[in-house]
Amino acid sequence: MMEAEKAHYTAMNLLVLAGKLGLGGIIHNLFEAKQEPINIAGITFKNRVGLAAGFDKNAQWIKELSWLGFSHIEVGTVTPKAQPGNDKPRLFRLKDDEALINRMGFNNLGVEHMVERLRTRNSDLIIGGNIGKNKITPNEKANDDYIYSFEKLYPWVDYFTVNVSSPNTPGLRSLQEKEPLKQLLLELYILRSKIVEEDQKTKPIFLKIAPDLTYTQLDEIIEIAIELKLDGIVATNTTLSREGLNSSPLLTQETGGLSGRPVESKSNLVISYIYNQSGGKIPIIGVGGVYTTDDYKRKLDSGASLVQVYTGFIYEGPRIVKNILG
Repeated sequence: MMEAEKAHYTAMNLLVLAGKLGLGGIIHNLFEAKQEPINIAGITFKNRVGLAAGFDKNAQWIKELSWLGFSHIEVGTVTPKAQPGNDKPRLFRLKDDEALINRMGFNNLGVEHMVERLRTRNSDLIIGGNIGKNKITPNEKANDDYIYSFEKLYPWVDYFTVNVSSPNTPGLRSLQEKEPLKQLLLELYILRSKIVEEDQKTKPIFLKIAPDLTYTQLDEIIEIAIELKLDGIVATNTTLSREGLNSSPLLTQETGGLSGRPVESKSNLVISYIYNQSGGKIPIIGVGGVYTTDDYKRKLDSGASLVQVYTGFIYEGPRIVKNILG
């Protein structure tokens, strides 16, 4: 019954309080899920289920979320400078569709704040840094934003996800086009090589893409991924489609990205296409519409190696990882 964004912070504040009361160990024992570890892109994940970007935008709840069984958490999307995001309300529950619409707009406290949070974290949970550009940064300067956050976060995360697919930052999705995308990834690869030469570990780079791409666009992304030996693709972000929804038109007409059950089939089609067209050469993290063990298995059957949840976590609650893995 609570407004969606307020409920998000209220629930997490209660989890923080539980930790302060010494209940963290009990919560961990209740929700920990057992599965054989898997190695993807040189990283060993304790299971195949992680938390997608957008839930912990500022890396403020890593310890608390680690109690719930996730093998990894993607923090962010983070931008070089802090920004408030779009005006509220900007997060809407479509209960009849088990979905969300959000137009958050990369609200975050900036990469410097995230670094301070990660510098003092007391968890060995695998952390992915999801990076984006500031709203005020023109697209011709976008690469500078990604490079800045990449360099700042490098010592503090285990892998990176380059987010060029959010529908809520004007013009961002045009960075998925072949030439700007290739140039952005090349610049990040060059920077990574320089960092590694300074005796730091190689950190994988993943690319997060939209579910609304054409097959031609997907072919171009696959071509770039194979050519550059991209470490993996996160498929997919939210969709702009409103096809087949059952909720009130007052909700479905809200602008923003749609996530949850309605995006599952679109996500699985993208995953399957990438897997088949690349001959399984590109590791894929599957995101979109995962609530149950069957949803999870469909992602793996489509070609995903890892799976991330977000909207399913909202609707299914803190047992989602344990319920999915059994």
